Amino acid sequence: MPDENQSAAIEFVKKRAGLRTSEAAPVEVIETHISLIVLAGDCAFKMKRAVRLPYVDFSTPERRLGFCEREVALNAPAAPGLYLGCHRITRAPDGSLELNGEGDLVDAVIEMRRFDQSALFDRMAERGALTVPLMERTAIAIARFHAQAPVITESGAGNLRGVLDINRAGFATSQLFDPAKVAALDQRFRSCVNKHAARLDLRSARGKVRRCHGDLHLRNICLIDGKPALFDCIEFNDQIAKVDTLYDLAFLLMDLWHRGLPGFANLIANRYLDITGDDEDGFVLLPLLMAVRAAVRAHVTATQIENMTGDTADLASQARAYFALAEQLLEEVPGRLLVLGGLSGSGKSTVAAALAPRLAPPPGARLLESDRLRKALYGVVPDTRLPPDAYRPEVSARVYEALYERSVRLARDGAPVIANAVFDREQDRAAFATAAGAASLRLEGFWLEADAALLEERVAARSGGASDATVDVLKLQLARDRQASNWLKLDAARPPQVLASDILAARHRRSG
Repeated sequence: MPDENQSAAIEFVKKRAGLRTSEAAPVEVIETHISLIVLAGDCAFKMKRAVRLPYVDFSTPERRLGFCEREVALNAPAAPGLYLGCHRITRAPDGSLELNGEGDLVDAVIEMRRFDQSALFDRMAERGALTVPLMERTAIAIARFHAQAPVITESGAGNLRGVLDINRAGFATSQLFDPAKVAALDQRFRSCVNKHAARLDLRSARGKVRRCHGDLHLRNICLIDGKPALFDCIEFNDQIAKVDTLYDLAFLLMDLWHRGLPGFANLIANRYLDITGDDEDGFVLLPLLMAVRAAVRAHVTATQIENMTGDTADLASQARAYFALAEQLLEEVPGRLLVLGGLSGSGKSTVAAALAPRLAPPPGARLLESDRLRKALYGVVPDTRLPPDAYRPEVSARVYEALYERSVRLARDGAPVIANAVFDREQDRAAFATAAGAASLRLEGFWLEADAALLEERVAARSGGASDATVDVLKLQLARDRQASNWLKLDAARPPQVLASDILAARHRRSG
């Protein structure tokens, strides 16, 4: 609960905000466990609650002012125009409160440009307004943000163990969870970190521990002028914000998964990795990192309940769901390697996108596509059309070699992988099978087959995307002998989700 001075400061801010609006548009107040936001007119005012928790200390006016100033400085680059400044709330000679006066400091408040709350990504998720193009743009925005974030030199494993220490202390502030279950989850986390310690430290040595956002879930992303903007980053605890970039990303992935949007979680993970190339040393870490994020939400939500009166059943249910998700994410699943082949227009990429979120563990399979690898080889974005020279046989050989080497390496490390290419040449299929066998992996191949007329129709209707295939390219593929394959053939005329289910059913029969 706020002290007397902060209560007065809150009422002062509400009154000041009321001058920005009219009776027809009353002041709106949003409360979290550590903040209070007052919305009025075209502005928003944010205050720090006078709380002291294991991971945040806003207990004095001076600390709140310092963290308000820090929040503005840290968030301004990723959300230009959103943060307008920080104000001191001071005591006037007559005992009243004023902004930026000469008297004693009572509290502090951040002034922000107000945006339509419907532009928050969590609100958009609730009404089904998130889209594939928007998620792809979000992945790009996060990758750019991380690329510019300051590098922190410290042990990656030690850094994550520090987060686990914070989580353990956070759980101790509430009574919602059975202490024995909390202790068991903490032990599972620490065992998993020990297992991946070398990989985490390697990422740190490669500059992947940075001063990140720290709180990158859907509610802290919004559309500003039609572009995804990251805001409300962690300013109050460097240990929470100075983390592996993939741990930063994992909060968003976990949030999407928790909300029943696994397809978007998988899409963002894959597009981010396409840009950063972090899959070599980091993709298999994502389930662990998402689990830690789920545990964060579990104890933060439980702490929020401790400070509330009235009905808290919904929040308790949410906290338990996060806890259960953390437990699920820590379940060990062996790596697997699926390969989709088929001529241009057979729908390989669409089927792969439908299948990927359905392969455990979350966030699903790493998607590796020959078209995207070829564009990366030439250093261009996926929708850039390459010249004919980029499709010379020797270039294609390099692309296929990179595809199977990368796929096998990830699957061998324990990740689910879906590789996607035309694979109309027997030597390419054989080379992939040989590489998988050498790594003691079973390659599961699926061939998407469709009538030539349907393939031509689909290729002719394409616009954008990573594929450069034209109808003429398809005709050359059709003219080649492609029958020598022991991959399971599937009818590519069927809907992508149905084909994904067919593939999963076939895998189940084979494993049974």
